[in-house]
Amino acid sequence: MGWERLFWGSIKELGFFSERWSQILGCDPSLAKDGAPRCALKSFCRRIPVSAPLAGVGLLIAFLSTFGCLVRAPGLSVSMAEGDPLISVDYEVFGKVQGVFFRKYTQAEGKKLGLVGWVQNTDQGTVQGQLQGPTSKVRHMQEWLETRGSPKSHIDRASFNKEKVILKLDYSDFQIVK
Repeated sequence: MGWERLFWGSIKELGFFSERWSQILGCDPSLAKDGAPRCALKSFCRRIPVSAPLAGVGLLIAFLSTFGCLVRAPGLSVSMAEGDPLISVDYEVFGKVQGVFFRKYTQAEGKKLGLVGWVQNTDQGTVQGQLQGPTSKVRHMQEWLETRGSPKSHIDRASFNKEKVILKLDYSDFQIVK
C-alpha cells in the first residue's frame, strides 16, 4: 500500500493527473486514503507488482503523452513558447546602419538568442526586418537593435510595428536578405 501512495501522490504532485484525464476515466482527482485516485485505475494498479512502480510511472507518462493529457508541471517546459508566447514583430533601424556590418551582427545576435527572421538593407539607407521567437528574447533583441547594433554603427532610432502573437514560427533560421 505504501508504494501506491507514493506512485499516485507523485503523479498528482507532478501535474500528470489532469482534470481532463479525470473526466476521461470518470475519476475523482482527489486522492483516497491509500493515495490512489478514486477510479478504475486503482484496481488496475493493485495488480502491478511492488517491484514495478517506476515502470508504471513511465508507462502512465507515455500513455498520457500520447493522448495529449499531460498538464505542465511547474518548472517543466513542454514547448519553447510555453509561458513565454511566440511573437512576431517587424522593425526598421535608422542612422548609420549600412556599410558597417549591421546586418551580419543583427543575424549573429538573433541566432545567439534563438530567434528566427530576416534582415535587409533598404534603398532609404535604413535596415529593416522581422523577428520571431519567445517574447522575452524578442524584447532583448529589440533593445539590442535600439541601443547596440554593430560596433561601427550609429543608431538614431528604431521603430517596431505589426507585433502579433503567433502559434508557430514562419522561418527556420535568421537570414540576411540581399
